[in-house]
Amino acid sequence: MLAPVLEKLLVLQDRDAKRHGLEAHLKAVPRDIAAVEHKIASEKAAIETARLELRELESGKKMIETEIGSAEGKLAKYRTQQSLVRKNDEFQALGHEIETAQGAIGELEGRELEVMYQIDEAKKKFAAAEAELKANIAGHEARIRTLHERETSLTAELQAAAAELATARSPLAELELKLYDRIAARGLPACVPIRGGKCGGCHLKVSSEVESAARGKAADGKLATCDQCGRLVYWES
Repeated sequence: MLAPVLEKLLVLQDRDAKRHGLEAHLKAVPRDIAAVEHKIASEKAAIETARLELRELESGKKMIETEIGSAEGKLAKYRTQQSLVRKNDEFQALGHEIETAQGAIGELEGRELEVMYQIDEAKKKFAAAEAELKANIAGHEARIRTLHERETSLTAELQAAAAELATARSPLAELELKLYDRIAARGLPACVPIRGGKCGGCHLKVSSEVESAARGKAADGKLATCDQCGRLVYWES
C-alpha cells in the first residue's frame, strides 16, 4: 500500500501532467492559425496571379486596338491623299502605302482575334479557379474560427487545471514540493514505480537501498529516489 505522501504526489503529478498537456495544446493553436493564414494568403495570391494574367491579355487587346486605330487613320489619310494627286507615280506610291496599311490592319485584326480567344479561355479558367480558391479560403476561414474557439476552450480548461493543481499541492509539505518540483522540472513523470527491481523512468536497476526505501523500510523515512535518474520511486505491489 502506498504511503499517503506518495498518493498525494501521484495526484499532484496527474494534475501537473494535465496542465502541461493543455499548455502544449494551447501553445500550438497560434502556430496552427498562422499555418492556415499562410494557406489563405497563398490562395489569394493564386487568385491575384490569375486575375493579373487576364488583365495582361485585356491590356494587350487594347494595345492592338490602338494600333489598329492608328493604322486605319493612316489608311484613311493615304486614301484622301491619293484622291487628290494627279501624278501617276505619286498615285502608285500612295497605293503601295495603302496596301501596306491594309496588310498591317489585317495582321493586327488576326492578332486581335487570337487574343480575344485567349481572353475567353482565360476568363473561363479564371472563373473556375476563383470559385475553387474561394471555396478553399472559406474552408480555411472556418478552420481558423474553430481554432479560435478551441483556444478559448483550452484557456478555460487550463485555468481549471491550474486550480486543480493548486489544490493538489496544498496538502504537501514544502520539502516534498521542492523535491517534486526539482525533479519535475527535468520532465514528467517525476514519480515512477519500481518493477522487477528497475526504475519505471530510466528502466535501470535500482540499488537494494533504494528498493528498501521504496518499500517503506528506510530508517529515516525519506522518500526514495532512483540512484540513476533521480526520480521519486515507489514500490508497486
